[in-house]
Amino acid sequence: MSFTLTLRAGLAPRLATQFAKPSTAMRAFHQSAKQNTFFTSRTALSTKNSPSNILARLRGSSRGYQQQSGSAYFDPAARRKETIRKLIIGGAIFGGTLTAVNVMFNGESREGGMPTFERQYLNQTFLHTGLGVGIIGMTAYQMLQSGFVYRLMQTNPWVVGIGGLALSIGSMMATRSIDPDNYVPKYAFWTLFNATQAAFVAPLMVMAPPALLARAGLYTAAMMGSISIVGATAKQDKYLYLGGPLLAGAAIVAVSGFAPLVLPATAVRTLAVTENLWLWGGLAVFGGFTLYDVQKVLHHARMAERGLIKRDPVNESISLELDFLNIFVRMVQILMMQQRRK
Repeated sequence: MSFTLTLRAGLAPRLATQFAKPSTAMRAFHQSAKQNTFFTSRTALSTKNSPSNILARLRGSSRGYQQQSGSAYFDPAARRKETIRKLIIGGAIFGGTLTAVNVMFNGESREGGMPTFERQYLNQTFLHTGLGVGIIGMTAYQMLQSGFVYRLMQTNPWVVGIGGLALSIGSMMATRSIDPDNYVPKYAFWTLFNATQAAFVAPLMVMAPPALLARAGLYTAAMMGSISIVGATAKQDKYLYLGGPLLAGAAIVAVSGFAPLVLPATAVRTLAVTENLWLWGGLAVFGGFTLYDVQKVLHHARMAERGLIKRDPVNESISLELDFLNIFVRMVQILMMQQRRK
């Protein structure tokens, strides 16, 4: 079966000039077709899927927010107003949380102020907490720049999760068990513990833009700072009874976090409830843990003053670091959800 295509003489020159150039279009069409990789060398495939190329692609996707914001012109006055607005929001969260917790829980504050040894011990604990959070942030950034995060995300998530959790718990137990006089092994295992926490936090740097991470860090610091002031100014051992209820609440929050792995995808309402419980319930639980941990630090300070235990601000800082990370992760997720709804 055949057919004949006839062209008029007047259209032939124009069609010839129009179809004389599209070699690039035809070449692009042929190149877009799937190539046969059966006889392709392994080096070509390995360079195509190398960690550096994956890193470049993921960096490009994560920097889309920065490139989009950097392409537009920003007035310095508007940027200054935006910075002032964020500071006001952070201060409002700090002051509001401080006022609310004071009204609700701190009706009876301690008389005579905080003793000197308690203040010094609390300052040392918060200094180690800040150093630990700084180590976690810098280590997570280095993991991102070196491509370790992307290689970690390509492996089996169950192996990474279980192995990372075991390493985190093991390093934390080792840090707590070492005598505070043995500085070198104590700080070595403490640094290892912070590095394991950085491996859990580093994927957030891929998914969330830097501006959102900065806002989440500011809100977390404001929330924890206000609750810590309440715990430091409250009466002695007033909130130590919260340990048991908070542990039960943390167990419920942890179970709600594993709900998507067990429940079917059709249970939309149940999954929404468990997600809200994990986010907002987790904020309440770890905010309560912050209050409890500050009071526990002051209680240990009094015991160390009487010679019953040794001063160990490293061990005290671990609990506050975990509180900070749990609140920070939830702040990031809440801000990302708000950004998607806009």
